Amino acid sequence: MATLVAQGVSSAEVFAAVAHEVAQVMHVPLVALFRYDADGSAMTVIAAWSDRLHPLRPGTRLPLDGESMSAQVLRTGRPARVENYENVPGTLATSACEYELGPMAGAPIVVDGRVWGVMATSSPDVPLADDVEDHLAQFTGLVAAVIANAESREDLRRLADEQAALRRVATLVARGAPPADLFEAVCVEVGRLFPADGAGLTRFESDGTVTTLFSAGGGEPVWTRAPRERGTAASLVFETGRPGRIHSYEGVPGLTAAEARARGWHSVVAAPIVVEGGLWGVVGAASTTDEPLPADTERRLAQFTELIATAISNSQARDDVRRLAEEQAALRRVATLVARGARPTKVFEAVCVEVGRLFPADGAGLARYESDGTATSIGRWTRTGGYEPTGTRSTLERGTGSRLVFESGQPGRIDSYDGVPGVSAADARAKGWRSSVVAPIVVESRLWGVVSASSIDEPLPVDSEGRLAQFTELVAAAIANAESRAELAASRTRIVATADATRRRIERDLHDGAQQRLVTLALELRGAQAGIPLQFRKSREALSCVIEGLTSVLDELRDIAHGIHPAILAEGGLGPALKMLGRRSAVPVQLHVQENGPLPEPVEVTAYYVVAEALANTAKHAGASVVHINVEAQDHVLRIFIRDDGQGGADAARGSGLLGLKDRAEAIGGSISLSSPRGRGTTLQVELPLDDHRE
Repeated sequence: MATLVAQGVSSAEVFAAVAHEVAQVMHVPLVALFRYDADGSAMTVIAAWSDRLHPLRPGTRLPLDGESMSAQVLRTGRPARVENYENVPGTLATSACEYELGPMAGAPIVVDGRVWGVMATSSPDVPLADDVEDHLAQFTGLVAAVIANAESREDLRRLADEQAALRRVATLVARGAPPADLFEAVCVEVGRLFPADGAGLTRFESDGTVTTLFSAGGGEPVWTRAPRERGTAASLVFETGRPGRIHSYEGVPGLTAAEARARGWHSVVAAPIVVEGGLWGVVGAASTTDEPLPADTERRLAQFTELIATAISNSQARDDVRRLAEEQAALRRVATLVARGARPTKVFEAVCVEVGRLFPADGAGLARYESDGTATSIGRWTRTGGYEPTGTRSTLERGTGSRLVFESGQPGRIDSYDGVPGVSAADARAKGWRSSVVAPIVVESRLWGVVSASSIDEPLPVDSEGRLAQFTELVAAAIANAESRAELAASRTRIVATADATRRRIERDLHDGAQQRLVTLALELRGAQAGIPLQFRKSREALSCVIEGLTSVLDELRDIAHGIHPAILAEGGLGPALKMLGRRSAVPVQLHVQENGPLPEPVEVTAYYVVAEALANTAKHAGASVVHINVEAQDHVLRIFIRDDGQGGADAARGSGLLGLKDRAEAIGGSISLSSPRGRGTTLQVELPLDDHRE
């Protein structure tokens, strides 16, 4: 045994050698070594040798209930014997009777002044010698020294290994490694330390499920989610909050146990990960051999997870800060669009793009609920194809994210589209979506729509629902502002359109009514004048004065009607109408018009009145010698540049004319800007969108 220790073999090999040597020296059929738990409630088989069937497999934990020999040794610290277990209560007594172990004797193994364990022997065939306890006691004295030396060497080696493993994990945390890399490192280090055939790290979720964040040796992907089933290591730790061991998954119901059996796991040791006072998750080590993990694996794993919890806490804090910064940056970008008066379509595009980047997702979409129980897909962003507006309308089919949010009004998750009926689910499968996370958009206390994020290879992180919901709260405010702006613009457009229609009606009524009657009266008067004899000169002259006055009134009425709505604009278009304004202007005009085809009527009318008002202001206030007007339709926008060489100093805030032009331009989605430094003339620049007003 001393040679084995000197060779640096493991404690398990030393214990096995002890059991075998004692059995050979004392000529007994069974020798077993047990290690007591620190609280004295149970003991663990650390080695056993026998030439027959027995239940004492290494790693098996046995409660110290009843008056068993092992319980007496722990209580008294002295050798003990039980000749017959038939009338002795307790688990150990029951097992001894079941396997017909016969009389049992044992002696304490005292290491560093404490009862470390017990060495026991039994002989079902022949009675034990009267002094067998003394022989065992003499032997355990030597064994204790060997165990102490072996433990010291093993403890030092294990401590060095654990410290090296923790340093590697801490280095990853210090470098700001992403959580997935940290979880993988933890599992790899656990697998190396114990040693294990597999190691896994699982997080407890608030809905009673568990998420396997990483598993080394099992080959499954990261972020798999499953129910927390009874009889599993995760359930054992969750219920007790303490380290635990599953000795076998045989006969345990549920998918998790079936998966463990499929991998060949014979036993699993698990320890809780407590982060900031809460049970965060569990780390486990599994063995696929008949030999279970060492008896002290629970204790060592628990010590290791204390430092892992610190690393996870630091990593989560880093990740939370980074995600918060990214979310705030994304929201600032959306808010900036809204503040600049961007059209709702631009806001919706930004929402989809920002959601897709944040989570991260392979696709993101935004849909609006309609009053008839359908939903309109406004747009969709994909990592490979970017953003595209959709505008497709569909029913709210069961099993889809839009239906889930519509019915619950809460964030939700679709874990799989397999087997889900309907066109929407088939479309999701065709796109390769594995799962989706959805959250409602509530605008002014009404369910406006839904935002979704979808993944292809791996499900989105389990906290995506909450993060998406928080994001959509601010998105809803942005949409509300955008809708308010759109409604205001639409209202202004309707007002301007109504005013223009009223102008046209008045002009038409004047042309078809008053003007025609005045023309008829003038003709009738001329006929009457022609019928008056020449000798009635005074009457003819008086009638001529009336006719001239009537003609003057008719001309003034034509001018009024022309100012209300120029007929030439409707008949010839913007170019001829502007040329007429230029000819009638009191200040010389240099005009250049490039229309490239007919323009929408609202744009033509707005452009006409902008130029008319600008020429009127120039004639009244500028003292200019020339006005340059350039009108050009290009890139879906009509641009108007009006520049004079007058005295400048124009201020839109001091005149209703320019304010009215600004309102008219903005009513159809346009913009107007004024530059008028004193002594350097005035420049007016107007941009009017064309596509929004084409039929």
